[in-house]
Amino acid sequence: MTDGATLAFPVRDAPDAARHPAGVPVLFFTEMWERFSYYGMRALLVLYLVGPLDYARADALALYGTYTGLVYLTPIFGGWLADRYLGYRKAILIGGIVLAAGHFAMAFPPLLAPALGLLVAGNGFFKPNISTLLGTLYRERDPRRDGGFTIFYMGINLGALLAPLVAGTLGEKIGWHWGFASAGVGMLLALTQFVLQQQKLGTAGLPAGKEKLDARDWFQVALISALMVPLVYGVIAAWGAFGAIWSGLGTPIKIAVPVAAFIGFLAWQRRSCSREEWHRVLAIAVIGACVIFFWMGFEQAGGTMSLFADRQTDRMLFGREIPASYFQSVNPLLIVLLGPLFVLMWRRWDRSRFALPAPAKMGLGMIVLGAGFVVLAIAQDRADSLGKVGPQWLLLVYLLHTLGELCLSPIGLSMVTKLAPARLAAVMMGIWFTAIAVANYLAGILESLLAGSGIPLYWFLMGSSAGAGALLLLATPLLGRLMHGKA
Repeated sequence: MTDGATLAFPVRDAPDAARHPAGVPVLFFTEMWERFSYYGMRALLVLYLVGPLDYARADALALYGTYTGLVYLTPIFGGWLADRYLGYRKAILIGGIVLAAGHFAMAFPPLLAPALGLLVAGNGFFKPNISTLLGTLYRERDPRRDGGFTIFYMGINLGALLAPLVAGTLGEKIGWHWGFASAGVGMLLALTQFVLQQQKLGTAGLPAGKEKLDARDWFQVALISALMVPLVYGVIAAWGAFGAIWSGLGTPIKIAVPVAAFIGFLAWQRRSCSREEWHRVLAIAVIGACVIFFWMGFEQAGGTMSLFADRQTDRMLFGREIPASYFQSVNPLLIVLLGPLFVLMWRRWDRSRFALPAPAKMGLGMIVLGAGFVVLAIAQDRADSLGKVGPQWLLLVYLLHTLGELCLSPIGLSMVTKLAPARLAAVMMGIWFTAIAVANYLAGILESLLAGSGIPLYWFLMGSSAGAGALLLLATPLLGRLMHGKA
């Protein structure tokens, strides 16, 4: 039996309806500090590229899209390794070590490419497995699960709230290397508290039959972490040889290649699934395809919206100009403030006769995101004619986008852990993040793709997100049958 195969729903006493497992705070703070590091770096990346590194706008956005896309693509491999060989806990440790190395490397401009490579590789180990590990703390059909994931999601956003304020201030006001190094410190804090509080997790996420990690496990963690450095340099060298070929391919082919690979992966998994399990896998895949349109819009926050804040928004406050990166703290601040209200709202709503299934909640979230782009499109038109607009425009956009996110993202994470077959739990979380990977890449290149078409970027995003949300609402009855009552 593989290491991760028996870990999906550990047997435990009947849960206390009012309390969450002791391991939830451990994962809350681990994810909080890891997200501090990620969003601190993200808040600075595009501004750093178009500033001291003198990248053209289109090139900076393309690199941003490629990086954030790969960050969400590698989890499918990290999830598979955790399911098959490592177990979730070792994978998280490997990911954390590699991420810390990548963030500190970002402080040195000549190491930009390997630093981004380490961040991509580290996230592949870390991202899917901490979410899946959280799912193992709850029994199947545990009514606390959605609330637990929303609490976890608040940890993500607490880190994201602090990140632009700390890393953004250090990077834009003192020195870029200070901002990137602060992200590395955040990752070290995540690792430290995760290691020191292992006992609160019990046996969750450990290889089958183990009570704790032993010396051999720690050696394996150290070895695999060290091997990521030559692996990254090897991939960079290979890209130097084959990158020109890939760049020369048309956009339809670039999209067709990963789609074909994804279909092939699903066909491979079909052989090991029962009929019901296969239906649940299909439900995850269909909903994942729909939410690409959500994240393609939402991830404009680190790209075009960051540049809009920098160049077309009046940022004077009490006689001083605030850093553009501060606007990226608005969304996580609203998540922290509104998250508890959504926990209560979903709890009451789900117990009523008007309860909505997960796909319907997510479809509504996509429509609300589209409403945010209506506001942003109007703000863009005003900025083009007036030069700059007041900050209230971006604040309203972030409010609408946050409301949409709370309807979609924590619900989606929880849904994947409910639907995924136990032996494929982390792999299916990787599939979910693969959809986000595609969306992030499209978010970076979309402005260039639309150039010359006459279609304004933000009006296009309004139609794509709201349209996909409406389709998801219409498909909810069919998806409900595929889920077999598990979400």
